[in-house]
Amino acid sequence: MNKHILYIIISLTLVSFIGISTQVDRWKAPNGAKELKNPVKSSQKAESIKRGAKIFKTRCMICHGVKGKGDGIGGKALSPKPQNLTSGMVQSQTDGEIFWKITNGRNDMIKWGPILTDKQRWDLVNYVRKLK
Repeated sequence: MNKHILYIIISLTLVSFIGISTQVDRWKAPNGAKELKNPVKSSQKAESIKRGAKIFKTRCMICHGVKGKGDGIGGKALSPKPQNLTSGMVQSQTDGEIFWKITNGRNDMIKWGPILTDKQRWDLVNYVRKLK
């Protein structure tokens, strides 16, 4: 009986470590992406955020969820799961890194570069910043 309990404890420990490692495995943009500067001026940010919110609602919310927490209905079957855009992990990235990820996509995330204009993608970056 004690062997069975030990096996269960070991199994649960391994599952915990696997869960932790997937949270640590981050999607990193190339170093050059960090250097990309957000072209939207401070005086234009409010309008940019409004435009970004509209794009988010029609293009991103299905997977990232209403509040950007990665809990959208369309993302439930995806692996890896959509990012929680409000998390410190996402919010600590530069605008350029977020822009690069929106542009290039990965796995099940759409590559938005050919679909959305540069301006629209920067509007999304500005909206993502508001989600924190």
